[in-house]
Amino acid sequence: MDTQRIGITWQVSDCHGWGIFGLNLARNLLEQGPCRPLMFTPPTFIDLDMAVQETLAPCFREGIKMIADHQETGVFLDKSVVLHSLNNVFRPTALSVRITGRANVGFVFFESADIQPDAIERVSRLDRLLVGSTWNLEMCRRAGMENVAFVSQGVDTEIFRLGPRQGVPSGRFVVYSGGKLEYRKGQDLVLEAFKRFRQKHPDSVLITAWQNSWAETAETVVVSPYISVPPRQDEAGNLRIEPWAHAHGIPGECFVDLGWTANARLPAILREADVAVFPSRCEGGTNLCAMEAMACGVPTILTANTGHLDLIEDGNCYPVTDQKPCFDGFDKTGEWMEASVDGIVDSLERAYADTEDRKRRGANGAATLKNLSWQVQVPALVEAISDLF
Repeated sequence: MDTQRIGITWQVSDCHGWGIFGLNLARNLLEQGPCRPLMFTPPTFIDLDMAVQETLAPCFREGIKMIADHQETGVFLDKSVVLHSLNNVFRPTALSVRITGRANVGFVFFESADIQPDAIERVSRLDRLLVGSTWNLEMCRRAGMENVAFVSQGVDTEIFRLGPRQGVPSGRFVVYSGGKLEYRKGQDLVLEAFKRFRQKHPDSVLITAWQNSWAETAETVVVSPYISVPPRQDEAGNLRIEPWAHAHGIPGECFVDLGWTANARLPAILREADVAVFPSRCEGGTNLCAMEAMACGVPTILTANTGHLDLIEDGNCYPVTDQKPCFDGFDKTGEWMEASVDGIVDSLERAYADTEDRKRRGANGAATLKNLSWQVQVPALVEAISDLF
């Protein structure tokens, strides 16, 4: 094997999707090989174990120094495979274009099935394209792209696993929903469904983790038939989720937003949930937040579309199949699907009414996610590009 390093060109963190992907990829490369990672930008950690940070630190220092030493020429790594994160139209980041490996692999979780010719041309320059869902793979093949492989993201099953509840909040039926706030993720549907559900079940409470660093995507919620304004931001740029939810009919005693929460803190919160709900209109990947909930044994409501289909198995969740295409300006192909609010409420009612069925679905979901741990998925990623080593 000629490859000595695997470069990771996006920011690593413990608080958002791409960052958690990079963090677990780097950790597992250090633990399992076949070679060490190399990162090029300072990480953002909220509450990552210091021992892990110290283990990763040399890989950050080395990559950041390379960027500083080659400001004008860019970095060429003649004995490395470099992974480049791509956006929704298959463009790399500004940092990524300054880093070239002996082999260059794109990784993308895209949400629009309307793939343009210029995107196909950009991908053709790569040695391989990896995508985050079977649906992404199908859309690429439909567009005529070649040399594409599907590799699912993983979940940290060492912390996201079955465990005891602490009983907080006591005596409440807890509904959890996570993921950055935007129209695509369907938080508007969560609010409307919970508002209706709570009218019949006043003992219920909705707990959310909906912060979003990209204000422009949070503002897309106004496309919804149920939402007229996006949440405001505070002085630090954080979304003021709670007053926004209250304004849309959710009383204060029935709603809690967690704000920015470190990934390591989520398992204890998730285990308090009776059910989780993720009514996404589209998922380019397999929805890390939903994977984490399922791994903790939380019975999970999932819309049966796009990337979610890779998670859904018989009896391992509550799939919402009552959906219709939404031609809303984000995707004109009819691939985005909007779940009916009645369908979401029906799933909430089923979860509320049948405790034993709820437990079975939660246990089955956790069993599914055991096969999607990072310890499994990082080797799968390496295998998908092993011929480039």
